[in-house]
Amino acid sequence: MSTIAEFRLPAGETTMATTFDVASGVVIELESAVSKTLPSIWVTDVSREEIEAAFRADPTIDSFDLLVRSDDGLLYDVDSPAAQEIYDCLLASDGSLLEGVGVDGWWQFKMRFRDREDLVETHGRLDEAGLTVDLTRVTDVSRVSSGPTRLTPEQYEALDAAFERGYFNIPRQISMEELASELGISHQALSERLRRAYGTLVGAEVNPTDPSSGDSSGSKPRQ
Repeated sequence: MSTIAEFRLPAGETTMATTFDVASGVVIELESAVSKTLPSIWVTDVSREEIEAAFRADPTIDSFDLLVRSDDGLLYDVDSPAAQEIYDCLLASDGSLLEGVGVDGWWQFKMRFRDREDLVETHGRLDEAGLTVDLTRVTDVSRVSSGPTRLTPEQYEALDAAFERGYFNIPRQISMEELASELGISHQALSERLRRAYGTLVGAEVNPTDPSSGDSSGSKPRQ
């Protein structure tokens, strides 16, 4: 089963420490992405003038470009070799970055790994780079739900990954092909797991007292 890890790294050891110092109170969120190229960032809680002054003062930022200005915040492309190095390090073991937020001088990450061995490899790589890794939470997907469930571990993992990566968002943040690749299974296998999971959940809602709801054959649940 896959493993979800939540941890943080100090900006002072990674990137954009000056940005956090100059633009006090800023919140920086990495845009959802499946590419290994450093994603764009959403900036909130500061003005454009404040954040751009902070970017210009930051030695870890080579250049920046405003892409979108909206009520939700400012979206920037930022060229930062230091940030790209950290991003490459995080993804080197084929982990998936679910969330990345910078606030109060810390970068907070939520990542999905195929197993704990990949998490250990990533932690070791960060440690070897001399970074302080504050690991706050580790969860095996198969153990996420402590209550009764009719979903198989594989179905739960597929639904959890789809929800976390924005598959159910409008518009979708990730395609089924990309999600299947992240889970290490085929497009067809993911489609079947989601379809069976939908059937199980709908059956449990419509007929919650029937233990066979969602599996009309009455046979052992399939992946």
